[in-house]
Amino acid sequence: MVNEFPQNSATRLLVVIVNYRTPALTIDCLRSLESEIQALPGTHVVVSDNASGDNSVEEISSAIKSENWQNWVSFMPLDRNGGYAYGNNAVIRKALESANPPQYILLLNPDTIVRPKALEILVNFMDENPTVGIAGSRLEDPDTTPQCSAFRFHTIQSELDNGLRLGVVTKLLSKWVIAPPVSDENCVTDWVAGASMIIRREVFESIGLLDEKYFMYFEEEDFCLSANKAGWPCWYVPASRVVHLVGQSSGVTDTKKPPKRLPGYWFDSRKRFFVKNYGRLYAAVADALWVFGFVLWRMRRSIQRKPDSDPPQILTDFIRNSVVLKGVEV
Repeated sequence: MVNEFPQNSATRLLVVIVNYRTPALTIDCLRSLESEIQALPGTHVVVSDNASGDNSVEEISSAIKSENWQNWVSFMPLDRNGGYAYGNNAVIRKALESANPPQYILLLNPDTIVRPKALEILVNFMDENPTVGIAGSRLEDPDTTPQCSAFRFHTIQSELDNGLRLGVVTKLLSKWVIAPPVSDENCVTDWVAGASMIIRREVFESIGLLDEKYFMYFEEEDFCLSANKAGWPCWYVPASRVVHLVGQSSGVTDTKKPPKRLPGYWFDSRKRFFVKNYGRLYAAVADALWVFGFVLWRMRRSIQRKPDSDPPQILTDFIRNSVVLKGVEV
């Protein structure tokens, strides 16, 4: 089995899956890809492992061998857990440096199950729209309920709305709401979820790889914003359908379980996105508006006896990790 991107292959589509302590999910994802790979010649999958430290390497390697996937799957164990961007970049970098770099690169979460023709639809869309740089699939629950996977960029307006959660204000700020209603048609969008996101090779040549200073979260939004600034728009392609078992790979955003306390790297990533792209003053204003809105929301929630669905200690953690109190490296 090859432990890196095959240097001499004529790969048109490279699928990158980053595993971290989710070998069973990764293997199920690979199993869902098997028929798709056969229907889409020139496709190769590379699984990188972010130094899981469990049985991931052995289990995934064994599955690739026992299922006879060696001709279309490579495995790349890494020496440390550098996060989502790091795990993807390790593969993408080798692919772009190869003799025949792929035309398209698809970032795919291990906690996904690919529906029939999902990859083919994305590739065909990119072929037919050469000015588009990035496109994302429709993510859905196993029962086909759609998930929000096409978004607007975070702004100070969106942070006020996210904290306040008041219908009349949401309507007034509708142009800035992060997650607009799910569309049934192809449409341009600011950014798409990295759980299933196809990227044209020329985008990497224009703006570079994913920013590895993001450990997890906000890196795909940052990448799409950089691509947009370089003239590469992002589209949402709902005919490409991918089941996303939300939060199964990260353990943070599982909507089927009580919310967990947000990890420090979530706050660090959020701060980095604002400071890097808008500046420290803008980031401080975004923090202040979120806190202001959230305090009002908590007061209203208590008065109206609404259920508490917020992560534990989120207000304290938000203030402690704010740009003013903690700062951020750019």
